[in-house]
Amino acid sequence: MSEEVTASEGVNKRLDIKKLLKSVLAFKSSDLHLVVGSEPQIRIDKELRALNLPVLSANDVEEMAYSLIEDKQKKDFEEHNELDFSFELKDIGRFRANYYRTIHGIGCAFRMIPIDVPTLDEYGNPPIFKELIKREKGLILVTGPTGSGKSTTLASMLHEINMTERRHIITIEDPVEFVHKNIKSLFSQRDVGSNTASFAAALKYSLRQDPDIILIGEMRDAETIGAALTAAETGHLVFGTLHTNSAPGTINRIIDVFAGEEQAQIRAQLASSLVAVISQTLIPRIGSGKVATQEILITNPAIQNQIREDKVHQIYSQMQLNQQETFMTTQAQQLIELLQKNVISKENAIKNSNRPEELLKMIEGL
Repeated sequence: MSEEVTASEGVNKRLDIKKLLKSVLAFKSSDLHLVVGSEPQIRIDKELRALNLPVLSANDVEEMAYSLIEDKQKKDFEEHNELDFSFELKDIGRFRANYYRTIHGIGCAFRMIPIDVPTLDEYGNPPIFKELIKREKGLILVTGPTGSGKSTTLASMLHEINMTERRHIITIEDPVEFVHKNIKSLFSQRDVGSNTASFAAALKYSLRQDPDIILIGEMRDAETIGAALTAAETGHLVFGTLHTNSAPGTINRIIDVFAGEEQAQIRAQLASSLVAVISQTLIPRIGSGKVATQEILITNPAIQNQIREDKVHQIYSQMQLNQQETFMTTQAQQLIELLQKNVISKENAIKNSNRPEELLKMIEGL
């Protein structure tokens, strides 16, 4: 990789942020990091790799960072020491960016976002996803750690709706990532900070904007989660994300956000409105690339009752029953399938498992 970057002579004497971002595309990587005291680094298949370039000084990073933002954004960053935004560079691609301050100066993280929104079929998502998005109302959650492909899965779902249904889709994101073109559906995409004050405020007013579908980029607090549940109950299909590693863990996280006296009501709302939880992880393939594992929970009367009666710990067992009929699956089962097909290594399967002890027993039984 270093030889290719050196041969291109894209950044030999003066560092050029646009050429650095172009290297993200050229090496099919997901992220670019600029940190004072290090060479620029890109992430390929979950691993950081340094580009064969000079070590960055504080002035280098500041000059490149400020070349991409407007005066208002610069003022916000200097006031708060944090800045989230997204942007598009012609002939290169679209990026999500975060600026932050370290003890040595500005740090920058850039995430590559495909300009063309992928379809559900392109990433081999299960057919049940196309059935879930036909729901008229309810809450569909896509969860997982940072960098697990949540935004891509959600964008693919909305794209499928866009190609098949005439709906008004409102997205509330921080920042807007995938930009959708109106095909059959009508998109209103809102950027928290630039177009609206907060997720909660945007959600409150979205109900007056005649939406059919609402995407919430991140369900961060009780106010946002409460508004999402209300929207899902009142005839809207709501998509959201959380940073949780399993389907049952997602339900516990939502309930635990609220005070004790509110939890019974939240359990009742969640039981009636939750459609599905898709907990996703990206795992390195043997050779190169990444593959997604998706733990899928789809609510049925038994699971609704377990949520309502505060028996979330029983949901995992319910997910293992009659899977050909329910279309549910656990992460452990998906990991075993990938191991049997020699797609991933045993080491990476265990490292990424949310139930490593269960997985080890299943591997021993093969």
